Amino acid sequence: MTKGGVAMWPLLILSVLALSTIIERSIFWIRFLLKEGKILNRVLETAARNWDAAPKVAKEHSKHPIGNFLYGPLRLDNPDPEVFHLALESSADDELALMRRGDKVLEAVIALSPLLGLLGTVLGLITSLGNIQISDLGTSSTTGVTLGIGEALISTATGLIVAIISLTFYRIFQSLWSNQVRVFRKAGSELEVIYRQRWSDSEGNPSAFSGNTPSKFTETFEQ
Repeated sequence: MTKGGVAMWPLLILSVLALSTIIERSIFWIRFLLKEGKILNRVLETAARNWDAAPKVAKEHSKHPIGNFLYGPLRLDNPDPEVFHLALESSADDELALMRRGDKVLEAVIALSPLLGLLGTVLGLITSLGNIQISDLGTSSTTGVTLGIGEALISTATGLIVAIISLTFYRIFQSLWSNQVRVFRKAGSELEVIYRQRWSDSEGNPSAFSGNTPSKFTETFEQ
């Protein structure tokens, strides 16, 4: 820290922010992916068999992003299919936005770390070269200047290391998020198909929104 100069302190702060964000997001994604499939299958299977029980099942998992996403439209009382579709989109947008928490911190660290490292090096070079006199050139007096230049490069190396590590995890989290966009879209489409089919049947059978779903819905979903 001493050899790197004043730029090392803001780099230390940025590295702590990046590390804490990486740990928090890693824990979030591990827990999310371990439970996602089970929750998604349970809610969709319940909706296909017994629509009235689906909101209760989704509410039980509302603390999980995928459960809260599905609970958003399911809690509505027999909405129009278009309203149901809008509720799905709104719920998906909210949950996907929350899942990107921490991205801004990593983006800031990635952008600022190399610049701060470069600034530390420039300041170190200014100090080292400012101590050189013309009469000292070619003598042993310039040995300290060489060491000073080497120490000045420490901040640049530190800034690059912090930025590279942060960028690596940022790309991993972005990839996981992009995959979830596809999962949310597919899950929302399946739930909407089930609802629209039931809505269509309810026009000729008002009791279609209560009790068990006809077996053809279950067969279609399982296929």
